[in-house]
Amino acid sequence: MRTLILADIHSNIEALDAVLMATSGLRIDRAILLGDLVGYNAAPVQVLQRLRTLAPVLSVRGNHDKACAGLEDMALFNPLARMAIEWTWEQLSRAALTSLVELPKGPLTLSPSVEICHGAPFDEDFYVQDALDARRAIESASTPVCLNGHTHVPAVFRTHGLSVRDDSPLEDGAYVVAWPTNGHLLVNVGSVGQPRDGDPRAAFGVLDEGAGTVELRRVEYDVAAAQQRIFEAGLPLALANRLEVGL
Repeated sequence: MRTLILADIHSNIEALDAVLMATSGLRIDRAILLGDLVGYNAAPVQVLQRLRTLAPVLSVRGNHDKACAGLEDMALFNPLARMAIEWTWEQLSRAALTSLVELPKGPLTLSPSVEICHGAPFDEDFYVQDALDARRAIESASTPVCLNGHTHVPAVFRTHGLSVRDDSPLEDGAYVVAWPTNGHLLVNVGSVGQPRDGDPRAAFGVLDEGAGTVELRRVEYDVAAAQQRIFEAGLPLALANRLEVGL
């Protein structure tokens, strides 16, 4: 079973389409969405339509999805994020908004070995930013492998004896993470639509349960086209500018 892992797409259709094109030659059996389908960028309608063409799909909600659906306090968001959420809400149909309302809260169990969440198993909005955070997330997980998103930064944390080790990727190419024979693994594949690790390429992952691996991948996309959508939508220029530097 090979699973496409998509996190933090954030209304970026150019990035999503580049990922789908890059994986079109792979044998993908299903897709999982780790939350934040919308927000920040300017193609929420197109992204939600494209995601409906993927099947089967298992999804969890993100904080921007909740805010757009009226399930999260907008005061928790910075001004740029609030502006994008308000704009997104105006673009979406009632049916699309309902689909966001109906996104389930994580964590969800994918298999006996894998569960998925947006932030962490114990708190869907928690940011796992270091090994200490990762320990809290791993200790709350119900499976040996947990896949999360939310930070927009690729990260790999694994238990090493009594400690948690940061094994995050440093190189530019694909990074294959083998499942632990014992212990636990927490993997963030990074963001499709708004990377924040200094690499503007769209990030995604491929889970192969048969091989016992998670592969972290990157693909270039038409950043200029995504920026142009933001300009034309009248959204803050800062949201467009950050795409070309991956921050």
